[in-house]
Amino acid sequence: MTSTSPSTPHSFQVDLRGLVDLLSHHLYSSPRVYVRELLQNAVDAITARHALDPTAEIRIRLSAAGGRVTIEDSGIGLTADEAHSLLATIGRSSKRAGGGSDLNEQGLEATRQEFLGQFGIGLLACFVVARQIRVVTRSARDPHAAPVEWLATDDGAYTVRELPHEARPEPGTTVVLEARPGAAEWAVPAKVEELARDYGSLLPYEITFDDGEGGEPRPVTDRPAVWDRPFPTPDARRVALAGHCAQLFGFTPLDSIDLDLPVAGVRGVAYVLPEPTSPAHRAGHRVHLKGMLLTERADNLLPDWAFFVRAVLDTDTLRPTASRENLYDDETLAAVREALGSRVRGWLAELAASDPDRLAAFLQVHHLGVKSMARHDSELLGLMLPWLPFETSDGSMSLQEFAAAHTDIHFTRTVEEFRQIAPIAAAHGLGVINAGYTYDADLLALLPAVRPELKVTELNAGAVTERLDPVPTAAELALAPFLATARTRLEPQSCDVVLRAFQPVAVPALYLDDRQARQERDRTAALETADSLWSGILGALRGSAPRARLVLNHNNPLIRRIAALSDEALTGTAVESLYGQALLMSQRPLRPADSTLLNRAFLGLLEWATHSTDDRDAQEDQK
Repeated sequence: MTSTSPSTPHSFQVDLRGLVDLLSHHLYSSPRVYVRELLQNAVDAITARHALDPTAEIRIRLSAAGGRVTIEDSGIGLTADEAHSLLATIGRSSKRAGGGSDLNEQGLEATRQEFLGQFGIGLLACFVVARQIRVVTRSARDPHAAPVEWLATDDGAYTVRELPHEARPEPGTTVVLEARPGAAEWAVPAKVEELARDYGSLLPYEITFDDGEGGEPRPVTDRPAVWDRPFPTPDARRVALAGHCAQLFGFTPLDSIDLDLPVAGVRGVAYVLPEPTSPAHRAGHRVHLKGMLLTERADNLLPDWAFFVRAVLDTDTLRPTASRENLYDDETLAAVREALGSRVRGWLAELAASDPDRLAAFLQVHHLGVKSMARHDSELLGLMLPWLPFETSDGSMSLQEFAAAHTDIHFTRTVEEFRQIAPIAAAHGLGVINAGYTYDADLLALLPAVRPELKVTELNAGAVTERLDPVPTAAELALAPFLATARTRLEPQSCDVVLRAFQPVAVPALYLDDRQARQERDRTAALETADSLWSGILGALRGSAPRARLVLNHNNPLIRRIAALSDEALTGTAVESLYGQALLMSQRPLRPADSTLLNRAFLGLLEWATHSTDDRDAQEDQK
């Protein structure tokens, strides 16, 4: 073994101050990761020791007191030469330069490459919070090797010296960190224990924590994972998972979904959120890599449409990023993501087949998420069709229930248009669905592919008018002068007037138009303000699209009284008022011409009312 003088300082083969700045400001999101590095080194050492001697005692003890953090393991340990090589040089292999290696070296190297230590930062990352790091280690590979002390400071210098055998009788390693100024909070015992539990609860070896107050060391690990534990009944398991979710994520889930992919080395659970969430929200999932917490914010683990679940899982196949704080998005992760999405879809299918009550409870909260999925999955759309709720002219119901009553399905693209037409459509047997909500229009467009016998069309003014009862010919002829006046008054608004009898009686007039009518109206408005060039172009685009319609309700007493007025000017003002009221009820944006008409009609009615009062007063005076 090469002898090292304790009085001769050495320097790291790296700019340590620059490294600490890189780690703390650019690579790691928080200094808290130093606890992960300590735990990872200890786990790697135990794994290598176990490969050498499967009967060896396994022990990892973490403690914190007085601004110091200590971790002790019964792992493989290091010789003096290895202390130089492994602890002072970033990226160096644990194999000897000559190429020779024994079982211990192969085991340690395999572990470093296989798990999180593969980037070679290792123990030096602890300088993010440490002013000084002291390592006392003894190798299990060479029983005759003396214990070694490696002492390093954050200025980049370190010393390595051999210690008497009694300084550490058994193989293993003890690491002591002394917090640097400004980082004392990270060495507080309660904080260290919290971080150790967060990062190490699923690690494969027992880890204990001692806060230095004389009590018994407390366990840090909590294995097996709750989703792998046996329970006497499915309900007991469901309760345990709900408690785990509440502790981990802070909410009680609607349900839990097992995420078991043995071929991909993935095992875990997804918890269904109890409240609606936006599809644009990218949920952060909790991922452990071979037991060690990798990230709490993995937003690329599940498909985007699965925004209604929060997942926690352990994997041994997915790759971490260089910071070891997220997953590397490669082909393996893409395949796992697709497989996990299939598990979520399978859970929905199982609920639909065996537990409709739980499915109904889920859809009451998360129907938006399922609709998002169904847009891209015809099989899922067919499966969920009996359950997905829609707002219809017959009330809130599934598409399947609605299709049982209506083979011709109409839909509106806006909520306002639906709310205006829904009571009239219901009274006259017209099937209308509100497609003004997110994803509904897309799903209705896909409906004929699942149910070919159904006809789905956008609602237009003609379809509604055809369903309304016609007025007897004699009555309509008697009202011809009134209808002529009404059509003349509304001609500048590009609106036709028709007379029908419909329910409810309380609605005097109904304003109907469709997308083609609106486009034609916008073209006409643009034509009026365009120059000669654009006038020619817009004129050439004139279409034969139907115009908007004001449908007057012959059943309504007010309409009959207006139709019986002998004053043509007053009749025109009343018709404009009916138009304005119907337009406001439709909640469509008002054009400048519409606002002008409303003001004119309002003032006209006020003027008529005041004049009538004056006439009556004059008549009373004459008496």
